[in-house]
Amino acid sequence: MADFTFNIALGRVAEFYNRVKTGDPAGCTLVIAALAAAGLESDAVLKDKDTLADVVAGATNEVTAGNGYARKTLVAADLNVVAPDDANDRLDLDIPDQTWTSVLAASGAWAKFVVCYKPSAAATDAQIVPLTCHDFAITPDGTDVAAQIATAGFYRAQ
Repeated sequence: MADFTFNIALGRVAEFYNRVKTGDPAGCTLVIAALAAAGLESDAVLKDKDTLADVVAGATNEVTAGNGYARKTLVAADLNVVAPDDANDRLDLDIPDQTWTSVLAASGAWAKFVVCYKPSAAATDAQIVPLTCHDFAITPDGTDVAAQIATAGFYRAQ
Protein backbone atom coordinates (compact mmCIF):
# COMPACT_ATOMS: atom_id res chain seq x y z
CA MET A 1 0.00 0.00 0.00
CA ALA A 2 1.01 3.57 -0.53
CA ASP A 3 2.99 5.30 2.18
CA PHE A 4 1.03 8.38 1.17
CA THR A 5 -1.28 9.71 -1.51
CA PHE A 6 -0.41 13.10 -2.99
CA ASN A 7 -2.97 15.76 -2.04
CA ILE A 8 -3.73 16.44 -5.72
CA ALA A 9 -4.83 12.78 -6.10
CA LEU A 10 -6.90 12.39 -2.93
CA GLY A 11 -10.16 10.74 -3.97
CA ARG A 12 -8.95 10.43 -7.58
CA VAL A 13 -6.50 7.51 -7.75
CA ALA A 14 -9.17 4.99 -8.78
CA GLU A 15 -10.46 7.42 -11.41
CA PHE A 16 -7.01 7.82 -13.01
CA TYR A 17 -6.31 4.07 -12.81
CA ASN A 18 -9.64 3.34 -14.50
CA ARG A 19 -8.93 5.90 -17.24
CA VAL A 20 -5.75 4.02 -18.12
CA LYS A 21 -7.53 0.67 -17.97
CA THR A 22 -10.29 1.87 -20.31
CA GLY A 23 -8.02 3.93 -22.60
CA ASP A 24 -9.87 7.19 -21.95
CA PRO A 25 -8.19 9.20 -23.32
CA ALA A 26 -6.16 7.11 -25.74
CA GLY A 27 -2.47 7.09 -24.87
CA CYS A 28 -2.84 7.71 -21.15
CA THR A 29 -0.62 5.57 -18.90
CA LEU A 30 0.60 5.11 -15.36
CA VAL A 31 4.25 6.04 -14.90
CA ILE A 32 6.59 4.84 -12.16
CA ALA A 33 9.51 7.09 -11.28
CA ALA A 34 12.14 6.34 -8.63
CA LEU A 35 13.37 9.11 -6.34
CA ALA A 36 16.99 9.44 -5.26
CA ALA A 37 17.87 9.28 -1.56
CA ALA A 38 20.21 12.29 -1.75
CA GLY A 39 18.34 15.54 -1.13
CA LEU A 40 14.98 13.84 -0.64
CA GLU A 41 12.38 16.19 0.83
CA SER A 42 10.08 15.05 3.64
CA ASP A 43 6.77 13.31 2.95
CA ALA A 44 4.98 16.40 4.31
CA VAL A 45 6.65 18.54 1.64
CA LEU A 46 6.31 16.00 -1.18
CA LYS A 47 2.60 15.33 -0.70
CA ASP A 48 1.83 18.97 -1.57
CA LYS A 49 3.40 18.68 -5.04
CA ASP A 50 0.87 18.76 -7.90
CA THR A 51 2.91 17.46 -10.85
CA LEU A 52 5.89 15.20 -11.40
CA ALA A 53 7.82 18.31 -12.46
CA ASP A 54 7.02 19.81 -9.04
CA VAL A 55 8.15 16.62 -7.27
CA VAL A 56 11.63 16.85 -8.79
CA ALA A 57 11.88 20.67 -8.88
CA GLY A 58 12.99 21.15 -5.26
CA ALA A 59 15.81 19.31 -3.53
CA THR A 60 14.24 15.95 -4.50
CA ASN A 61 15.60 14.35 -7.65
CA GLU A 62 14.65 11.42 -9.81
CA VAL A 63 17.19 8.60 -9.89
CA THR A 64 19.90 9.25 -12.49
CA ALA A 65 18.71 8.04 -15.89
CA GLY A 66 20.79 5.38 -17.56
CA ASN A 67 22.92 2.94 -15.57
CA GLY A 68 19.96 0.54 -15.76
CA TYR A 69 17.29 2.99 -14.57
CA ALA A 70 14.45 4.33 -16.69
CA ARG A 71 10.88 5.23 -15.83
CA LYS A 72 8.37 2.40 -16.11
CA THR A 73 5.16 2.79 -18.09
CA LEU A 74 2.01 0.78 -17.43
CA VAL A 75 -0.75 0.51 -20.02
CA ALA A 76 -4.27 -0.95 -19.95
CA ALA A 77 -3.06 -4.53 -20.48
CA ASP A 78 -0.89 -4.26 -17.34
CA LEU A 79 -3.81 -3.36 -15.07
CA ASN A 80 -6.67 -5.31 -13.52
CA VAL A 81 -10.27 -4.34 -14.08
CA VAL A 82 -11.46 -1.94 -11.39
CA ALA A 83 -13.79 -3.96 -9.19
CA PRO A 84 -14.88 -3.03 -5.67
CA ASP A 85 -14.53 -5.56 -2.86
CA ASP A 86 -18.11 -5.39 -1.63
CA ALA A 87 -17.52 -7.97 1.10
CA ASN A 88 -14.89 -5.75 2.73
CA ASP A 89 -16.30 -2.37 1.64
CA ARG A 90 -13.15 -1.19 -0.12
CA LEU A 91 -11.41 -0.92 -3.48
CA ASP A 92 -7.89 -2.29 -3.89
CA LEU A 93 -5.87 -1.34 -6.97
CA ASP A 94 -2.89 -3.40 -8.05
CA ILE A 95 0.00 -2.99 -10.45
CA PRO A 96 2.56 -5.59 -11.46
CA ASP A 97 5.85 -5.88 -9.59
CA GLN A 98 8.51 -3.79 -11.33
CA THR A 99 12.06 -4.81 -12.22
CA TRP A 100 14.91 -2.66 -13.44
CA THR A 101 17.62 -4.84 -14.98
CA SER A 102 21.29 -4.67 -14.00
CA VAL A 103 21.15 -1.30 -12.26
CA LEU A 104 24.62 0.05 -11.66
CA ALA A 105 25.73 1.65 -8.40
CA ALA A 106 26.37 4.84 -10.39
CA SER A 107 22.61 5.45 -10.42
CA GLY A 108 22.93 6.27 -6.70
CA ALA A 109 20.84 5.21 -3.70
CA TRP A 110 17.06 5.12 -4.16
CA ALA A 111 14.56 6.14 -1.48
CA LYS A 112 11.05 6.02 -2.95
CA PHE A 113 9.04 5.39 -6.05
CA VAL A 114 6.08 7.40 -7.25
CA VAL A 115 3.11 6.11 -9.25
CA CYS A 116 1.78 8.84 -11.55
CA TYR A 117 -0.93 9.39 -14.15
CA LYS A 118 0.24 10.55 -17.59
CA PRO A 119 -2.74 11.92 -19.56
CA SER A 120 -1.23 11.39 -23.03
CA ALA A 121 1.84 10.01 -24.73
CA ALA A 122 3.06 13.55 -25.38
CA ALA A 123 2.45 14.84 -21.83
CA THR A 124 5.38 16.58 -20.15
CA ASP A 125 6.39 16.18 -16.51
CA ALA A 126 4.41 19.37 -15.82
CA GLN A 127 1.24 17.52 -16.94
CA ILE A 128 1.91 14.22 -15.12
CA VAL A 129 -0.10 13.89 -11.88
CA PRO A 130 1.63 12.13 -8.95
CA LEU A 131 -0.77 9.68 -7.30
CA THR A 132 1.00 7.63 -4.63
CA CYS A 133 4.45 7.50 -3.06
CA HIS A 134 6.06 4.33 -1.69
CA ASP A 135 9.16 3.94 0.48
CA PHE A 136 11.74 1.98 -1.52
CA ALA A 137 15.21 2.25 0.00
CA ILE A 138 17.80 0.40 -2.05
CA THR A 139 21.37 0.90 -3.16
CA PRO A 140 21.92 -0.65 -6.59
CA ASP A 141 24.97 -2.85 -7.06
CA GLY A 142 24.77 -3.99 -10.69
CA THR A 143 22.08 -6.61 -10.09
CA ASP A 144 18.37 -6.33 -10.85
CA VAL A 145 16.29 -4.00 -8.70
CA ALA A 146 12.82 -5.35 -7.99
CA ALA A 147 9.93 -3.43 -6.47
CA GLN A 148 7.50 -5.98 -5.08
CA ILE A 149 4.03 -4.49 -4.86
CA ALA A 150 2.00 -5.58 -1.82
CA THR A 151 -0.40 -8.48 -2.35
CA ALA A 152 -3.31 -6.15 -1.63
CA GLY A 153 -2.05 -3.71 -4.26
CA PHE A 154 -0.50 -0.27 -4.39
CA TYR A 155 -3.60 1.65 -3.30
CA ARG A 156 -6.70 1.07 -1.16
CA ALA A 157 -9.80 3.26 -1.06
CA GLN A 158 -12.15 2.80 1.89
